[in-house]
Amino acid sequence: MRGPDDADLGARFAAGDEAAVRAVYARYAGPILTVAMGTLGRRELADEVVQTTMLKAWRAAASFDPARDLAPWLYAIARRAAIDVYRREKRSAGLDELTDDQVAVVPLSFERTWEAWEVRSALDELPDDEREVVRLAHFLGLTQSQIAERLDVPLGTVKSRSSRAHRRLASLLAHVVKATE
Repeated sequence: MRGPDDADLGARFAAGDEAAVRAVYARYAGPILTVAMGTLGRRELADEVVQTTMLKAWRAAASFDPARDLAPWLYAIARRAAIDVYRREKRSAGLDELTDDQVAVVPLSFERTWEAWEVRSALDELPDDEREVVRLAHFLGLTQSQIAERLDVPLGTVKSRSSRAHRRLASLLAHVVKATE
């Protein structure tokens, strides 16, 4: 999901531009949190992975090739950071250090965490009002009538926002559907 300004953002990030670092955090913290939650299942550990990922990315920014897509690079850092935290937590629980083949039992597979990353990235691209309708419907399980009541908007507004959001998501996630076929 490389947008028109992603190349510029990657170049500015690689150059150490502070505004670009903040923009990268704003754009990718949510997807990184999704990857970490899928691997670790605990919010406080997932938050640690987000911070670790961003810190490692910032420190390695000069080595980032702005001709490449920023998301996969960040995803790789996030996945490694999540595995490191997972191993640390297992060690602190009194277990022996995990071998590489044991890490495969991390709750979500690579493909599933990639899909979660892509879905979270697509959700972050929705306008706020549409994203909120999707969040309330899919994450909290509210009906459209309940959403209308909670947001204090007419039911028709919820229906139209939901319809627009799902059309946008279908377009933004078409590459994920193709990859899983």
